[in-house]
Formats: sequence, structure tokens, C-alpha cells
Amino acid sequence: MNPVTPAPVAEEMSILGLIADASIPVQLIMLILVAISVVSWAFIISKYLTITRTMKQTREFEQNFWRGGDLSSLHQTIARNPDDAGPLARIFDAGMSEFLKSRSKEASPEAQIEGAERAMRATYQREVDSLDAKLSFLASAGSVSPYIGLLGTVWGIMHSFLGLTTNATATLAAVAPGIAEALIATAIGLFAAIPAVLAYNYFSNSIDKASSRFDSFMDEFLNILQRQAK
Repeated sequence: MNPVTPAPVAEEMSILGLIADASIPVQLIMLILVAISVVSWAFIISKYLTITRTMKQTREFEQNFWRGGDLSSLHQTIARNPDDAGPLARIFDAGMSEFLKSRSKEASPEAQIEGAERAMRATYQREVDSLDAKLSFLASAGSVSPYIGLLGTVWGIMHSFLGLTTNATATLAAVAPGIAEALIATAIGLFAAIPAVLAYNYFSNSIDKASSRFDSFMDEFLNILQRQAK
């Protein structure tokens, strides 16, 4: 009885080996996705630190404001170092500065309040725009990265099956490496997209909460200014 010849064992596959053996277009797509992921994480870390600092500065300013101290003294303290005071403090500074300027010119009470409100609204918009910066990239990365990865997968699978036309024996061992390297592109696309989507949703919600606090403060501050207008 003739001994059974064992079937040839496919070479052990590794992720790095599959990436190295991938076709040039698939490698370029993977490189693009890795670059998107790196930039996304840089933006995520930067934005997280910015929003965390903003919320801390907002809480500190609200505590100082509602202690009932002199508004002019608070205004002078913030005016000396507005960059470290936080967005809400800068909104207050803009409104208070315009209010004091209008009152020194003996404008009508209505004009004093309208000027303060316009100044605060303009500063509010700049601060919110600053907080929103770079969020559009995270949104784009989260929505586009899976499609870029899918493009790499389609290209890799197509390249793998086209290679079978020159191979007389179409076996799983011949097709598996090409399909595996193609699926890695999809995996990298998801790896780039998922953190970007989660971060975008988290930051958007945090910015909305901060914006609501800014709005509430402006309404309350305008009520205080109305009582002081003369």
C-alpha cells in the first residue's frame, strides 16, 4: 500500500507579511488610511485637551462671577490676561467693555444693552467656531475611511482572482493570501473610522453643552446690565 503524500502546507501568514506582499495600489490605500488615522488621533488628543481646559475655565469663571464681587474688578482681572481666562470670560470681557464704553459716551440704556449684546454675540461666535475647528476632519475621516478601505479590498480581491487566470490549479492556498491582504485594507479603514466617529460625537455633544452654558450666561449677564444701565 503506497503511503499517502501529505498535502502541501501553505506558508504561515502574518499581517506584516501580507501588507508587504500586497499590490502597490493596496499598499498606497493602506498608507493613506494609516495617515488619516494618525492625523485623527492627533486631532482627538488636541481637541480633548482643549475642551477639558475650556470646561475647567468656564466653571472657574462662573464661580468667580457669581460670588457677587465687583464686576469692574473682575473685568480688569480678565482684561490683563484674556488668553488664559477661557471663552466664557472673554465673552464677559467683550460685553463689559462695550457696556462701559457706551455708558462713558452717555448712550441711552437701550443702546448700552444692545452694544453689549452685539459684542458678546460676536465673541461667542468666534469662541464656538474655535471649539468646532477640526471637527469636520473627524467627521470626514469617520465617513470616508471605510469606503477607502473597501476600495482597497475590492482591488485586492480583483487582483487575486485575476492571478488565478495564470495558474492552472486554483486552490484555496493560492487565493487565500490575496483575499487576506485585501481584507486588511477594510480592517485599517474601520480602525481609522471608528475612533473618529466616536470622538466626533463626544466632542459635538461637549461643545453643545458649552454653547448652552455660554447662552445662559449671556442672558443672565444682560439682565444684570439692564439694572445698571443709566
